[in-house]
Amino acid sequence: MARINSRQVEAFRATMLTGSVTDAAALMAVTQPAVSRLLRDFQALLKMKLFEKRGTGLVPTATATALYMEVERSFVGLERITAAAEEIRSRRTGTLRIAALPALSNGYLPRLAGRFLRERPNLNLAFFGVISPIVVDWVLNNQCDIGFAEVPIAHVGLSIVRLPAPPRVAVLPEGHRLAAKAMLEPRDFEGETFVSLTTGSTGRHLIDQAFNRDDVRRVLRVETSLSEIMCGLVSSGVGVAICDPFTAREFESRGVIARRFTPRIDFEFAAVFPPQRSPSPVALDLVEAMRQALDDIDGPMSGLSPVHP
Repeated sequence: MARINSRQVEAFRATMLTGSVTDAAALMAVTQPAVSRLLRDFQALLKMKLFEKRGTGLVPTATATALYMEVERSFVGLERITAAAEEIRSRRTGTLRIAALPALSNGYLPRLAGRFLRERPNLNLAFFGVISPIVVDWVLNNQCDIGFAEVPIAHVGLSIVRLPAPPRVAVLPEGHRLAAKAMLEPRDFEGETFVSLTTGSTGRHLIDQAFNRDDVRRVLRVETSLSEIMCGLVSSGVGVAICDPFTAREFESRGVIARRFTPRIDFEFAAVFPPQRSPSPVALDLVEAMRQALDDIDGPMSGLSPVHP
């Protein structure tokens, strides 16, 4: 026995929606005879009269109206599936789980992620700010779809995308004598009380190397693993420091002045993805948005505090 097919149901629905075979054909992008044939076969299979001719149009019978309500429920379900597929295809839906080191998660990346979400109203976000080793651990264990961690990252199997590396900056308390200079160098810090990163960290090694090359003696009184703590200490007037530019900007209105520093010491970080599976399309979109935002910065250190004579 012949069975109803989806094109017959589609022709019926299109005719109910438009009120004519001609318009139904246009809606389905087929010929008028094709729609007429589909409707004829559909009625024959159902053994129901669905339409009556009135002038140049068709009027649905009571049977057709009752059937249409059932058909429309099914089509709404299909349209929801289609819409969901389109959302997934256009990378606008689902949940994106992010872990990021504190330098990025204390302001810069949440603002960028917020703009990213506004363009994707059906996308949900889980955002965690943790130190780089934990970022890497969570990504390795598939707890996050993407992580942002300071390099080097000593783990094989992780997919890593390096991002543009901005230079670190000098941070000073408001009113400090060095704030009059637009560019600072190691010799400017001779005898200054210095807030350092923790011994053994990559940043600490690079910063100490720059000062040791010029044989500059600092008073190494305080050390910390977090740049927010570093800037908080600097804002209290306890000392000066070399800091990543993201945290420095967050503290510019909180008692800290940032200045360019030479020699350049890049703050290098990367996006990392879970092993043994492809990065999610929406995670790759976020990385690209971040890359563009970093490239679009007007100069290496735009937004630094102005120098006042």
